[in-house]
Amino acid sequence: MKGLYYRAGATDAEPKFVIQDTTLPDVLGHHQVRIQVKACGLSPLDLQLLRDVGIQRDLIPVGREVAGVVLQVGPKVSFFQRDDDVVGVLPLDSPCSGLCEVVDIDEYYLVQKPEKLSPVCVAGALRDGLRAYTALHTHAHIAAGHTLLVMDGASPFGLMCIQLACYHGVKVLTTSHTPQTHTFLEQLRPSVARVIPVHKGGSDLLSVVLEETGGLGVDIVIDSGVCLHEEEEEMKKFLPHKHDIISVLGVGGHWVTSHQDLQLDPPDCRLLHLKSASVSFLNPEAWTSSSSQQGRYLHILKDIVEKMSAGILRPQPEEALPLYEATVAMETVQRHPQKKAVVQL
Repeated sequence: MKGLYYRAGATDAEPKFVIQDTTLPDVLGHHQVRIQVKACGLSPLDLQLLRDVGIQRDLIPVGREVAGVVLQVGPKVSFFQRDDDVVGVLPLDSPCSGLCEVVDIDEYYLVQKPEKLSPVCVAGALRDGLRAYTALHTHAHIAAGHTLLVMDGASPFGLMCIQLACYHGVKVLTTSHTPQTHTFLEQLRPSVARVIPVHKGGSDLLSVVLEETGGLGVDIVIDSGVCLHEEEEEMKKFLPHKHDIISVLGVGGHWVTSHQDLQLDPPDCRLLHLKSASVSFLNPEAWTSSSSQQGRYLHILKDIVEKMSAGILRPQPEEALPLYEATVAMETVQRHPQKKAVVQL
């Protein structure tokens, strides 16, 4: 049985993503489930995070969002039985690649997959759904009547945030990075109150937000990256500057950031203090890092797949790739984290 792995310490001349043979133990653990993988979502590896939590291996498994069918259960498994359709996210320290035909996973990382939901759809969207749920519910505590600004709403993550917020009666503003994404987001109106183009240069983000909120600012901002300095490289030209984000926040507002290395200068902190606003760091991997949150994590996963099944969350469909294209697809995803890929087995 073969799986896809990242080769740590590979030089530029060597392939970083390699196909390796792997074997599973003959006996399942007490609470383990053996599943036949039907589809696997590919997301970029956060190598720094792996080092920070002490996971250092020569070969790091690739592909963690999996959907499949239960083949076998351990002696103390109580949630599942054979032939159940399941979906889940392999933990950071899993020895298995999600691109293996068969993987072993603890039952506490899985939930039942609704019958009408395709494995490809749920495997491709599960991670973004988890991030959106964590950002809006866990960090920002959204409620009906709030105003939300989603940066880059046409991204898979941004689209999930928009749909989840609209379901809860939140007024949504968003930004577009290209004319094509602007056209796409305009089609979501009136669910989206305003689409703010930032691809024309000289963004008028602050003035538009203040116009839409009667000069009060938004309750919540969710970014997909931040520009820390004005002179940063061309690839970051569409990212909002940290001062712009703080400026559009209202009193008591909340900023949920995906930027791991965010640095706030004293004037930024002073402005946050004046607004009594707060900043949270979005790290969805934190759910599986603490067993005390396991029940809440499973509740979130179950709610996400149920909302997908009901059509409340409608991710952009991803074209399913065959297994032999997984290596090239993963290289693309690693270079461009905003891209998605789903492999069908």
